[in-house]
Amino acid sequence: MKIPHTLFAAALALGLCFSAAAQTPDSVKAELKKRFPDLPTESVRKTPYGLYEVIGGGEIFYTDEKATFLIANGQLVDAKTRENVTEQRMRQLTAVRFDQLPLDQAIKIVRGNGSRKLAIFEDPNCGYCKHFERDLATVNDITVYVFLFPILSPDSADKSKAVWCAPDRAKAWLDLMLKDTAPAAAGEKCEAPLEKTLAFGREKRITGTPTMFFEDGERIPGAMGREQFEKRLADAKVAVSKAPPVAKK
Repeated sequence: MKIPHTLFAAALALGLCFSAAAQTPDSVKAELKKRFPDLPTESVRKTPYGLYEVIGGGEIFYTDEKATFLIANGQLVDAKTRENVTEQRMRQLTAVRFDQLPLDQAIKIVRGNGSRKLAIFEDPNCGYCKHFERDLATVNDITVYVFLFPILSPDSADKSKAVWCAPDRAKAWLDLMLKDTAPAAAGEKCEAPLEKTLAFGREKRITGTPTMFFEDGERIPGAMGREQFEKRLADAKVAVSKAPPVAKK
């Protein structure tokens, strides 16, 4: 969340004026809303680090129990473990359950027994995506759901539609990304779910490619190294096996 400079300056100037009685998540939230009615404050929770985490506008900032200061546009790091607490928390907040992804709008690619799962949003003109696809081609026993997400270049949508409308979508996608061989242009009668995928991306605040979702729902923006990727796949598999069953509605 980008807080305007004037608003942030006001927060610092008013620091000593905040109520000393604000010592619960609800009271901290009420105090912030009173002082900054235009500041999106969706939730407040106490952290193990003596700060209150405030979620607003899809981002995280922090305040103390008396709401005497704001920490905005910063990262909270655990000095003992060197873990980026803010980054880990953001991954939790932006996670999407795998069964909530519109998989019918994706290209399904199965390698080996397909036992591990990955969903990835990619633009055909994305250089990082092409590099990652080369690494991904060497990963076995995985099912990959590729969501065509044309956001980078004017012809990204044309290339995406051509891939979707090809007789073999998986082959057309891999030929384009690995061999730089584009499929034939799509006919006018062929409809691709690009607008639906873009709408889903806007809803879930997907702003770049590649963006990956692992089987446990965790989102990773950007490409990953092979070793790190394999570890994340294994961790996701374990997390899913230990997770309680989701109640059916």
